[in-house]
Amino acid sequence: MRYERIDIWNSEEYSYPAAFGFRPNLRTLLHEEDGTARPCVLVIPGGGYRVVSPTEGEIVAKCFYEKGYQAFVGTYTTNQMGLSPLKKQPLRDIARMLRLIRARAEEFRVLPDRIVVCGFSAGAHLCGSLCVHWKEAEDSLYPDVSPRPDGAILSYPVITSGEFAHRDSFTALLGPSPSEEELAWASLEKQVTAETPPVFLWQTAADATVPVENSYLMAMALKKAGVPFEHHVFPEGMHGLSLANEDWAAGRFGDPYPAEQTACIAAAGEAGEITVPPEVLNYLRFFTDPEIRRSPSFPSFAPVEEVAVWPELADRWMRKHIR
Repeated sequence: MRYERIDIWNSEEYSYPAAFGFRPNLRTLLHEEDGTARPCVLVIPGGGYRVVSPTEGEIVAKCFYEKGYQAFVGTYTTNQMGLSPLKKQPLRDIARMLRLIRARAEEFRVLPDRIVVCGFSAGAHLCGSLCVHWKEAEDSLYPDVSPRPDGAILSYPVITSGEFAHRDSFTALLGPSPSEEELAWASLEKQVTAETPPVFLWQTAADATVPVENSYLMAMALKKAGVPFEHHVFPEGMHGLSLANEDWAAGRFGDPYPAEQTACIAAAGEAGEITVPPEVLNYLRFFTDPEIRRSPSFPSFAPVEEVAVWPELADRWMRKHIR
């Protein structure tokens, strides 16, 4: 397996003011046992645009790697401290990621016309944003490489800025007082066109964090625009289920690198640059100290067998529709 980190921006290109030394990056899980070019899945974890959650990172990429895909995990810019609205920086991040993969497809042994983004919660909103706003993401390094995904897997997605919005995601993204134009731009069900790539949607009806109406709104918009889609709603299960399997429930998420920006914030706090709230440090410790995850003070999770089939369903969908 080729397993490495790739920074997507150089220091001159990247200027988010609350990064504290963090730089968005890709991690690779690539087959190298033969010279075969393969379809690709770019995994984008969620976290309310406040963090990038390790629970939906390497564990998911490894799942698709084991199904024969080339896999990447994207760690993008977030606004954990609430110091600076993100605006379009995460969109620029994911567009650069996809362009980089497509431009280096031969090196990565990736089929450049079979690249699927797979996002969770706010990460699914970011993937969906690329699906509907890809033409807006200009890039001086790769001006002739399209950032349009060939398909998207949206898992318990944040979609709408309207009645059923996950408000904190939009506050982190747009700030506390966004304009009506910004809210409409970020409300993905209003932005779907016939050029939107095919979409696989899944969520649980019991989701108490992001209302299930989000995925229904997206499905209806895709149907109206004539975009191929598949939509699964499972009856039970909390928000943030990731793979919903035994590994997820046991906290075997893989390397916690998606929490890198949080680590940079913690380092800035230690250096006296900013005051870091205890909850930020506790979040980081949860992923870097296995003993804390085993502590009775942290909630325990159980696998949800019915939901854990979603990667199989998504794999079948990709093999049929992404070609």
